[in-house]
Amino acid sequence: MNVRRRISAAALAGSAVLGLLAVSACSTSGAAGKEDGKLAVTASFYPMQFLAEKIGGKHVSVTSLTSPGTEPHDLELSPKQTAQLGESDAIVYLKGVQPAVDEAVKQSGVKHTADAASFTTLESHGAEVGGHGHEEHGHAGHDHGDESGLDPHIWLDPVKYAEAAKGVGKTFAAADPAHKADYEKNTAALVKQLDELDQEYKDGLKNRKSDTFITTHAAFGYLAERYGLTEEAISGLDPEATDVSGSRVKELQALAKKHDVHTVFFETLTSPDMAKTLAKDVHAKTDVLDPIEGITKKSRGDDYLSVMESNLKALQKALGAK
Repeated sequence: MNVRRRISAAALAGSAVLGLLAVSACSTSGAAGKEDGKLAVTASFYPMQFLAEKIGGKHVSVTSLTSPGTEPHDLELSPKQTAQLGESDAIVYLKGVQPAVDEAVKQSGVKHTADAASFTTLESHGAEVGGHGHEEHGHAGHDHGDESGLDPHIWLDPVKYAEAAKGVGKTFAAADPAHKADYEKNTAALVKQLDELDQEYKDGLKNRKSDTFITTHAAFGYLAERYGLTEEAISGLDPEATDVSGSRVKELQALAKKHDVHTVFFETLTSPDMAKTLAKDVHAKTDVLDPIEGITKKSRGDDYLSVMESNLKALQKALGAK
């Protein structure tokens, strides 16, 4: 796997702890999680936490490994978190976003794990951004297994997110058969909400003046593909890249002029500096298009669905949709 950012020493130390826990995890994790009568679920970061809470409802106790306001790709697990992972009744994560989590899950010995990426089809979007090659997108947080360059941002496409929800529902039903009917009911309700969100996007973006939008990093490839849009990212798949070539800046300036782009989007968890600089160069405004990797006080909404609706309004305004 082409990983530039190495897994932290803490994560490796935690993995060693898990080596000792692996044998006992399958036999004791259920008992530990059932002390309060609920399924003990560990989620890797917010989009997985949202799925777990909505689908699990009153039958689960969900803990997220990523604190609100933390850029999830940078997560380094403490030995305590790694041990907690091994004591879970179920784990919900998305392989390819957080290498330390992927490694810890692999060694955890937990039987019921839901990799959201395995429930849908991943594609490569970063390689096409601005004509850059894979070498620009070898960010560890975006490698998926051994297949470098696949885009993990499936939650920003309501259709793919619904596919992931169905997979999580089946995992919970297998981990806690006594409440299978409730998990199926909750999954169906969430899928219905995501179907409605998908229709909102289709209707809301139908009559638009432009198809092209500019973002800081290429998180919205699946969303763009779903609704016939073109995402142009300043820095490709890496949300924290600061080294952007002069040729890429010139290319974006030309694209902004050609496609009448009046807004450059930035996000809530990383620096807006690149977006503001480009916006100044092309005489455009800036606005937030949130990749929803975490909910904070700066978020335009208090959960996934409300922030996705805020994103739709921002896109409508930027693309001249009526």
